[in-house]
Amino acid sequence: MRKFLPLLLALAAFAGGCGKDGALAPNSKNAAYRFAPVVRMDVVRTVEATGTVTPRNSPSGIPVGAQVNGRLIKLFVDYNSTVTNGQVVALIDPLVYEANYKSAVARLHVNKANVEVSEATVRSREAELQLAEKTFSRKKQLVEKNLAPVADLDSAEEALLKARASLDSARASLKSAKASVEQSEADVSQASANLEYCTIVSPVDGIVIDRKVEEGETVVSSMNAVPVLTIAEDLNTIWVEATVPEADVGNIKIGQSVTFTADAYRRKFTGHVIQIRRAATTTNNVVTFPVIIEAENPDEMLFPGMTATLSIETARAENVLAVAAAAFRFRPKQEDISRLGEIPRGRKLWFQKEDGSIEPFVVEEGVSDDSFIEIKMEGVEALEGRSAIVGYETAVTAKMDDKTNPFSPKFPARNKNKGTAPEPKKQ
Repeated sequence: MRKFLPLLLALAAFAGGCGKDGALAPNSKNAAYRFAPVVRMDVVRTVEATGTVTPRNSPSGIPVGAQVNGRLIKLFVDYNSTVTNGQVVALIDPLVYEANYKSAVARLHVNKANVEVSEATVRSREAELQLAEKTFSRKKQLVEKNLAPVADLDSAEEALLKARASLDSARASLKSAKASVEQSEADVSQASANLEYCTIVSPVDGIVIDRKVEEGETVVSSMNAVPVLTIAEDLNTIWVEATVPEADVGNIKIGQSVTFTADAYRRKFTGHVIQIRRAATTTNNVVTFPVIIEAENPDEMLFPGMTATLSIETARAENVLAVAAAAFRFRPKQEDISRLGEIPRGRKLWFQKEDGSIEPFVVEEGVSDDSFIEIKMEGVEALEGRSAIVGYETAVTAKMDDKTNPFSPKFPARNKNKGTAPEPKKQ
């Protein structure tokens, strides 16, 4: 008899722990099933990612470089200096470039004078040609009347041909002189540009986040502009470049809300997705895609380079009936199924009836946040307040109450199941 006493005590405790609907009372120690309540709540699905704070339009800031060689004689800004578009930020010694500019201007004046000389030569050659043509015409008439020897006509024709050749040469010289003027004008433009490049200006409104050179240092420019400063454009609005795995990037759309945190502050920042780039990166066989989030930066608290932990809201269902995700994974034992007869196909939730038996409800899954899933079905309101079965009670879980049982689904405080999940919208 002593051998069966523990079993009898367990059956007595089970009978005493059941309520009138057949479900176990919360503090029952010997439940047949474990339950999760169907509750009305907001379900928010998010994609978790990490990213880096960057200035707008440029991941590492806008480099401001020197396009000419020379000694940096003056630097007008320093780290964290606020600059405006067109503001002078540095000056390279302009003496050599001023000399080159003046030399180019002088050559231009010389070539313009050569054009005037060539034009005068052309006019002279044109006059000579006209005289040669008249002389040839008169000689021809005299020869035709036998009033002059043929040799005079030959001499006049030779003079005419030379006059034409001289005119062609003069005109070619004029074209060359004009081309030299155009070349000189280009040299002047280049010399002027190089002289202007000695004065380095900011291309945007922003703040200096990096400085590459010191006053007195010689800047040597080659094919590319040598960076002098790096400017972040308007840090009142920043970008966060997040890396999202390929398994999640399909759920992300432009305009979706994003919340994120930075280790430096105990607060959340909000933004929205503005770009999903197709530049895939593979690291350790994991493919990720960059997603760009734009966010306000109050008081410029966020610095470029900070690490952000993000939650991108991909779906939201407000004021819907939901149940713990474990309820959708419950499968009755064969002996329980054999008592039910024909079971409908589809996704099901299982509930315990008043007589202790179980019954299925065919439902559809809605929005899920991995902990809770929205329930969709016709007449779903009938499930509100009931408890779905999530599993069988075991000897281990039977000894635990709801506060210590790790397998019992808990209704979490809002947004604590996802560390940075978006706050629910106000009704």
